[in-house]
Amino acid sequence: MGRCEGAEVVNAEVGTRNAEQRGESLPPRDLRERTKAFALAIVRLVDALPRSRAADVIGHQLLRAGTSVAANYRSARRARSRKEFLAKMGIVEEESDESSFWLELLLEAGLVTSSRTSELRDEAEQLVAITIASIHTAREGSRSVPRSAFRVPR
Repeated sequence: MGRCEGAEVVNAEVGTRNAEQRGESLPPRDLRERTKAFALAIVRLVDALPRSRAADVIGHQLLRAGTSVAANYRSARRARSRKEFLAKMGIVEEESDESSFWLELLLEAGLVTSSRTSELRDEAEQLVAITIASIHTAREGSRSVPRSAFRVPR
């Protein structure tokens, strides 16, 4: 994903655990930021794919799934009901998992190296896990679901 010169690359899950063991704390990263960063990293990866029929087809599918994760999470945050929130989060889960599949396929087809996809595959798997946990919480909880700022009062 996006890297700055001289900055240490930190996997969100592992990096947090490592920081905690060293007595440090990392600021929590908003899921909206994570999904958007994931989508941008997917765009950059697809742009760098070699030009071939297979790479074009798989890249197109990956691009659609990877960018859909961020778009549908953003939409879920504006849900007007619990049902709508759960539906959108279900799409986020499916698209994250599908992104992971296309990344695996690119790797196994020899179109990219493991080093180019490992961080993205890890992030896709983490996004699936986070989304599943959010869905379970929303189904169980009695708290209201975030409502859209554009909701019309009844």
